Amino acid sequence: MNVLEVYRQAGAYHEGHFLLASGRHSPKFLQSTTVLQHPQYTEQIGQALAEAIRAAGIQADFIIGPAMGGVVLAYETARHCGTRAIFAEKDGQGGMKIREAFAVGVGERFVAVEDVLTTGGSVLKAVKAAEAAGGQCVGIACIVDRRKEGGELGGYPLVALTRLVFDTYAPDEVPEWLAAIPLQEI
Repeated sequence: MNVLEVYRQAGAYHEGHFLLASGRHSPKFLQSTTVLQHPQYTEQIGQALAEAIRAAGIQADFIIGPAMGGVVLAYETARHCGTRAIFAEKDGQGGMKIREAFAVGVGERFVAVEDVLTTGGSVLKAVKAAEAAGGQCVGIACIVDRRKEGGELGGYPLVALTRLVFDTYAPDEVPEWLAAIPLQEI
């Protein structure tokens, strides 16, 4: 699967000056919600993630995603893995929690999914919430890994459909050429 081409076809690949959720600035942005509103793309991505998870030898009892962006992705990936899907939501204190309606058994294995990893903060909060409920994280899967250094995330195996390393800058390190472009918050 050519992930960047799927994003382009969906009109979800943007160039400009963007403030990412991580607080960093970037000249390029992938808008996953634009892609994931199209069932045909979502199905392709979920199937590709499920195949990548299986190819990595990872077996899970459920798939979890951080709300709201990871809900659809977790569902579609779980559908192709033959497992159930749940999500973690903000707890109002900077972390995430699992709803009482989602039963997580002690020792149940799970994979956490995310669309685009820049720092991994959101998906790691979802992992922490599922572990607090008794689950055991056996891996993390994402559509795009944007991190400069690949490999594990937070000590967990990481499966990515692709790595696309776009330059990102801390607010006090934004180059003049990028600062000259109007900032768009995402």
